[in-house]
Amino acid sequence: MTMTVPTEAARIRKLVRTHKRWDLWFTALGMISLLVCLLALAALFLDMAVKGMPRLSTDFFLNFPSRRAGQAGILSAWVGSSLVMLVTALAAVPLGVAAGVYLEEYSRKNWLTDIIEINITNLAGVPSIVYGLLALGLFVHQLGFGQSILSAGLTLALLILPIVIVATREAIRAIPGMIREGAYALGATKWQTVVHHIVPYSMSGILTGVIIGMARAIGETAPIITIGALTFIAFLPPAPFSGDPSAGLFDWLASPFTVMPIQMFNWTSRPEEAFQLNAAAAGFVLVLMTLAMNAVAIWMRYRWRKNIKW
Repeated sequence: MTMTVPTEAARIRKLVRTHKRWDLWFTALGMISLLVCLLALAALFLDMAVKGMPRLSTDFFLNFPSRRAGQAGILSAWVGSSLVMLVTALAAVPLGVAAGVYLEEYSRKNWLTDIIEINITNLAGVPSIVYGLLALGLFVHQLGFGQSILSAGLTLALLILPIVIVATREAIRAIPGMIREGAYALGATKWQTVVHHIVPYSMSGILTGVIIGMARAIGETAPIITIGALTFIAFLPPAPFSGDPSAGLFDWLASPFTVMPIQMFNWTSRPEEAFQLNAAAAGFVLVLMTLAMNAVAIWMRYRWRKNIKW
């Protein structure tokens, strides 16, 4: 009996050492995998920057596309991408957050909500070309929006909507139950609890989903081509209250457009090396646009977390 305790203790210590070694190996493997991914990404980004940096100038941002590579610019492309992303954010974020809040806080847990949840999760993995075909039939033909910025923004909003809904629900689930109980104990209604407690406390997680969704949307090409985005465009959407006759406040929504990925595709399909350099410069600008958009969302998330008092 006296020999059993030391033997058992030694076995436990050996088991702990074995598990610690496995933890160390797994940590090392994870770090190596992370470094390989980061080095590959950095190599591709630096190669693109080195090739495209000589083309980055004021004229490159302010000129329209041209058949002459030295005179070609991305004015219509970056303006189109910015406007499409604006429509996408305005359509997807409020609707996605509202849907996530409803499913998590208001809907009854039954077979119908289970079906809805399964479909939302599955829609997050549907290929983007499917959304393009859906938008072509719904927005372009049935609703008559045409091949416009509005159609493109709504198409990409559909694309990222499941991501925003899932992120919203996960963020709300992370809120401790005592927050709700405390609000109810003080006499708050369901609506007051959601508006003043649940949504503000979960906003940092919601913004994380918005960042992921918008980063995916800005680089999408297939659904935009499907609904009829132009590969060559030498004009901008009409600015509100400009021109003769004066343009309306929302006339730019019905304007033809192009976006940065399509402009890059157009240039890479040309055999001249100068157009390849233009495509590299446009890709570098697109990455910077994505990083800037994400930086704004991360700053908003940081400010939101800072202002919340638990």
